[in-house]
Amino acid sequence: MNQLEIDEMYMRRCIQLAKNGVMNAKPNPMVGAVIVANDRIIGEGYHVHCGEGHAEVNAFASVKPEDEALLSQATIYVSLEPCAHYGKTPPCCDLIIRKGVHRVVVGCTDSFDKVQGRGIQRIREAGIEVTVGVLEKECRALNKRFFTFHEKQRPFIILKWAQTMNGFIDHQGKALSISTPFTKMLSHRLRAEEDAILVGRVTDEREHPLLNVRDWVGKDPKRMVLANGMDLQQLMNDLYEQNIQSLIVEGGRKTLTSFMEANLWDEIRVETAPWTVDEGTQAPMLPPQAKERQREEWDGNWIVWYERSNT
Repeated sequence: MNQLEIDEMYMRRCIQLAKNGVMNAKPNPMVGAVIVANDRIIGEGYHVHCGEGHAEVNAFASVKPEDEALLSQATIYVSLEPCAHYGKTPPCCDLIIRKGVHRVVVGCTDSFDKVQGRGIQRIREAGIEVTVGVLEKECRALNKRFFTFHEKQRPFIILKWAQTMNGFIDHQGKALSISTPFTKMLSHRLRAEEDAILVGRVTDEREHPLLNVRDWVGKDPKRMVLANGMDLQQLMNDLYEQNIQSLIVEGGRKTLTSFMEANLWDEIRVETAPWTVDEGTQAPMLPPQAKERQREEWDGNWIVWYERSNT
């Protein structure tokens, strides 16, 4: 393998490790780190819990005493730029410099205003070689909520609905049970991974949805109801002030369409059952920018994820 292939192999391991922090790292980003010397991993770690050691700290802590001498010839791979500021823990860039590694490979830079390239700059100024942008797209996707929140000053927004095969989300104005027990569990897993969930006033009054994670393990998202005439941009500002990094919108056609018309969406999740009804409320129309990313079949139902097209 050439050097780029080697770097990508270890960066994939960083991403794999980082995903272990999906429940407890937030509002911090998920980060993984791997330390390699003589073609062997001598240390690895990830950011386990907000307020505790970052991935780099945990990776260095995992290095066995007999391998400490190898650090001067080692490369540390990190999926996100090492922090350069004092938060709840000291700067990771200072730790890397102090450990005296030979090389640092970074997946993507950190757009958080207290970092933004400062960590990379300080490591380079210390005379350590730094490579940036290995599997950058994958590393950014890992923390899409974090990046959207800091770059757009609003939560990452997922629009979500379930529909019949002929495109209805209810039957003559009455709620339909479209999800299967298994796909319902998948919905609750999604809720456990996001910060807040919103429905419209009509859905709340008609169905009284609990919007919790009773079929999964984790923290319930913040439950919200969209009132008539609410300014969506003001809502975004309020959620930003509350440090809510992600939002699921599960309302009816009117609520979902209002978010699309305001261009306030990042992903769309549509579950389709293999049966029809004769009359009801039509599901929202997908926006023209929506591009299919993933399609899965569970218990006969199809779950399709859409993301924004770059074109």
